[in-house]
Amino acid sequence: MGEPVTEMCDQLIKAVNVMMDAESSQIYRLEALKFCEEFKEKCPFSVQCGLRLADKAQTAVVRHFGLQILEHVVKFNWNNMPQQEKVHLKNCAMDLLSTGTYPILEEESHIKDVLARIIVEMIKREWPQHWPEMLKEMEALTGTGEAQTELVMLILLRLAEDVITFQTLPAQRRRDIQQTLTQNMESIFIFLLAILQIHVDEYRKLVNGQWLICAKSHCRVGVATLNTLAGYIDWVAVTHITNDNCRLLEMLCLLLSETELQLEAAECLVIAISRKGKLEDRKPLMLLFDDVAMHFILSAAQPAVGVVDRHYTFLKRLCQVLCALGSQLCCLVGSDVEVEVPANLSKYMEAFLAFTTHPSQFLRAATQITWGTLFRHEILSKDPVIIEMTIKYFRATMTNLVKTGFPSRNDSPSCEYSRHDFDSDEDFNTFFNSFRAQQGEVVRNACRIVPLEAFQIAAEWLRYQISTPIDIGTIVSKTAEGLCSILSPSAVQWDAMTFFTESVVAQIFKNVEDEKLPVDQGIELLQAVLNYNTRDPLILSCVLTNVSALFPFVTHRPQFLTLVLQKLFASITFEVVDESKAPRTRAVKNVRRHACSSIIKMSRGYPQFLLPCFDMLYDHVKKLFSNEALLTQMEKCALMEALVLVSNQFKDYAKQKAFLEELMATVVVRWTSEEMRRVLCDPALFLAFVGADQQVPVGSEDTTGINRSRLSFCVYTILGVVKRARWPSDLEEAKAGGFVVGYTPAGAPIYRNPCTHQVLALLPNLLALIRTHNSLFLPENMCRLSDMFSKAYDVIEVEKNVVLGLPQPVLDIYDSPVYKTQLERMQGFFCTLHDNCYHILGNAGPSLQQDFYTIEGLAEQIVGSAFVSLDNAWVKRVFLDISVRVFMKQLVVSCPPEYYDSLLCPLLGPLFSYMQLNMRWQIINQRSTDSGEEDEACEENQVTQEMLEEQLVRLVTREVLDLLSKSTLEEEMMSTESPALTAAPTQGTGELTELGKCLVKHEDIYMTLLTISFSSLSWKDTSNCHRTASMVCWTLLRQVVGENLLPDAVIWFYTSVLKGLQMHGQHEVCNSALTQLALFIYDNLRPRNVELRAVMTQIPGVSVEALDQYDQQLLDPNSLPRLGEKKRKDQFKKLLAGTVGKALGQQFKKEVHIRNLPSLFKKSKPEKRDILETCETGTLTALFSQTQDDI
Repeated sequence: MGEPVTEMCDQLIKAVNVMMDAESSQIYRLEALKFCEEFKEKCPFSVQCGLRLADKAQTAVVRHFGLQILEHVVKFNWNNMPQQEKVHLKNCAMDLLSTGTYPILEEESHIKDVLARIIVEMIKREWPQHWPEMLKEMEALTGTGEAQTELVMLILLRLAEDVITFQTLPAQRRRDIQQTLTQNMESIFIFLLAILQIHVDEYRKLVNGQWLICAKSHCRVGVATLNTLAGYIDWVAVTHITNDNCRLLEMLCLLLSETELQLEAAECLVIAISRKGKLEDRKPLMLLFDDVAMHFILSAAQPAVGVVDRHYTFLKRLCQVLCALGSQLCCLVGSDVEVEVPANLSKYMEAFLAFTTHPSQFLRAATQITWGTLFRHEILSKDPVIIEMTIKYFRATMTNLVKTGFPSRNDSPSCEYSRHDFDSDEDFNTFFNSFRAQQGEVVRNACRIVPLEAFQIAAEWLRYQISTPIDIGTIVSKTAEGLCSILSPSAVQWDAMTFFTESVVAQIFKNVEDEKLPVDQGIELLQAVLNYNTRDPLILSCVLTNVSALFPFVTHRPQFLTLVLQKLFASITFEVVDESKAPRTRAVKNVRRHACSSIIKMSRGYPQFLLPCFDMLYDHVKKLFSNEALLTQMEKCALMEALVLVSNQFKDYAKQKAFLEELMATVVVRWTSEEMRRVLCDPALFLAFVGADQQVPVGSEDTTGINRSRLSFCVYTILGVVKRARWPSDLEEAKAGGFVVGYTPAGAPIYRNPCTHQVLALLPNLLALIRTHNSLFLPENMCRLSDMFSKAYDVIEVEKNVVLGLPQPVLDIYDSPVYKTQLERMQGFFCTLHDNCYHILGNAGPSLQQDFYTIEGLAEQIVGSAFVSLDNAWVKRVFLDISVRVFMKQLVVSCPPEYYDSLLCPLLGPLFSYMQLNMRWQIINQRSTDSGEEDEACEENQVTQEMLEEQLVRLVTREVLDLLSKSTLEEEMMSTESPALTAAPTQGTGELTELGKCLVKHEDIYMTLLTISFSSLSWKDTSNCHRTASMVCWTLLRQVVGENLLPDAVIWFYTSVLKGLQMHGQHEVCNSALTQLALFIYDNLRPRNVELRAVMTQIPGVSVEALDQYDQQLLDPNSLPRLGEKKRKDQFKKLLAGTVGKALGQQFKKEVHIRNLPSLFKKSKPEKRDILETCETGTLTALFSQTQDDI
């Protein structure tokens, strides 16, 4: 045997060296790898070879491979090895632990790791039943040296990770090992703390002397012990953490002062303090608020010189420690365990504030949740320390809200830290936006404590910014000299101040009584803002936000309303350069839109207050409209919406109707003209009208731009009126104003909208436009596009980035034109026009009510327009997404039941039929299957396009299935709107809505709903699968469970669920939902459909005996002992196990089999007794005596 082993070892050494040699060719490396893998699988003397290669005399890579061989033997051959060989291998492995490694500082970490893995794999198979002395052997090993002690720590940590964290072994073995660990946990913790104490003491003795190498060895053991403790603290009983007056926590606090051990100690502290559980168990954690513990925590937080990776990571952990302490404090104070507010709370709060003011934006953000919890706490928020700290928090937030610290820059101390935390400016920008939102929420919570003081701080900051000259910095705007860029010092300061002021002022009116409001000061600030003039668009945008924020004070001083309106109207026509014909930058666009939005916001929030100024508003709007080029169509529409909102306060149907007729007169004339009708009805004329069939030379004027502009204005106006025109909310006022025209049989009032007459007159041409727009995707119309506009229907870049989850550029976004090219302008036109048309249809129902639903032939008109050419519209799926989301969903939600048959059924049936979702998903699945062969040949653009198409199909699918759910399921069933998959499904309990009952009466619609629902189970979208399987499929199918279904249909429904398990079964929540659905179908349909058994027998690896037993129990329940519901489900789940698909990473992985050992903790069943059996005493009272066994 010796010679073959030697010869094989030589070959293995050569193969390993070839694999690890950078100069080896790919062919040789693959051949060497194949040789090594075949050796592991087939060689009869792999143990001998492994031990010889693992000898210390070999190189590190050879030793590592030798140990890998031994690990492979334990993992895959252990069950077939004779007992004598197992004992021999175990003894050899223990010898390797004792003498087979170099000293602790010299040995390679990967050697230690694989050695620990070998021992843990043996433990998982033999302990405690066949290796009861394992813990004692490990303890004995620690006495032989630091290297062995570290290996023992690695073994204990790996064991905890495999058993508790990753759970990589069967349930019974896991239960045996976990219970044995739990039984021995007290002694394990005593052992770990003793090891930690010994080696830390030795380290401290030697670290400053000449025995530096020895000190480092002890330090290494200390680090390993702390890491092992971290693996146990997370799940052991809290009593082990708090034993001996919290000795463990005390040691960890002391170690915070040791530079080499502080990071690991802090990680242990974070885990310990973050523990959940009973409040009384967590009460001892309050000892960390004592002076000594707090002293060590505060001392450890001293800043380092520069940004040192390890120290910065330690600061993050220490910040987590303080956050966890704060969370425990908030849980315990005011609870039943009667914990008092700590005496040195101020010391803790100062330490916490220090992290909030640290240069690192990451550390600042990490404290926000705890600040919010403290400020919301019923008792702590009233404590004088917290009240004082709230003011300091506001001051800190003034700095933290300023967007500085971009990794690419060096204009702030935060930049250096950001380079450690973020890969790019885009990453930082995304983080900071979230961070700012968090701060806004915390500031709002803090304002409940000291609202007036917060207002004083905001006022002080606002005055300061107004009085400070604008500093444009080194990065200036590209469009005009002397203007700020988005990163200019003044721009970021104004932006931060505005956000703070907006957050604070909004809370003043919620938390301060009217008589105590600082009205005079608020008006004084508003005047200062109104008097502040700037031509910088970024600054002006902030000024407008402050005007909006301070506007509620105007309700107490109405004389200032005119000044506010003048400021806003002046900003609506804002230009950087007067009479500029160049494309406006986003910053300028934002100012104008901001002013329009502010007027809409005021009109929506304070319409009664604005009513006396209505005539002045209307006159000003007319003056602006007189110059057609002065405003964009969206801006014009915004002003019209504001007028409509205020006009709702007329509370007089005739007066409001007359106003709307006057307001829309121009639109009605233009929209209903014969010329417009011809354009809207003919795709060729329409393309010529908007200029999409023309070639516009570079630099020449786009003559059709005015046509697109006027068309957009008409659609915008219709949308604005339909959205905003309403009747009074008070029934009596509505009756007095002439808005009520009758009552339903149930007694509900029937209202009429003053815009009904105009909108209904415009509706036919709107439907014609929708029909024409959908027809543009037909091949004969696609070819009419000029080369310049051949991509006019493509998804615009901004939406594409949103769909793909790509970040928007950070630095230049405010300096670039909104649409840079003629193509982008055309794309924007088509996209916006389409969206607005469907928004009008979506709002028409809630707005016009019965006047809309009773339009003769409405369903046919919508089908003949909105659903035309849907097959071709799939080319641009984003349009379908909009039509389903903004039109059909609103229609389903708002449509009264009496119109279900006449309107919704004729619409939903064709819509679901036209979608062809199954075909689209088959294309995607086919592409995934073929991608391996074509990847190398694919260009990047093609890959991006395919990703975009797949994501768009996914979005449309979700919208369609959401519409299906809303149409058929009761509202309480649809509470899981979020795609997050957390809850187990609750099937079989859902009821159909009235609309759902109406839909299932139509056989063709019902079969379409079933087909979509069951087909979606195997589409590549886990959230759709989970939702449909758990809520939709069975609710629909059980309507026909009692009917005689065709065998082919039954088989198709059931195999659809099995296909879903194959696709999504590796995801636990999907597996649970699909298994439950399969169980319902099988249990309910199997008695009538024997074909289901034939399907089950085709499942790979199914046990026919188990299937027969399950069928017998189902078909003849009295023939076998009755099983509990859980056992039945488990039995059925095992039958389906062969259908469950594996994740890609698991498909080619060799399975590890660990045999169960005789259970140590099996509970003995109580002896059955006849409770009427005569007792010794002969009385029933004896049954209840303490001497009797439990029954």
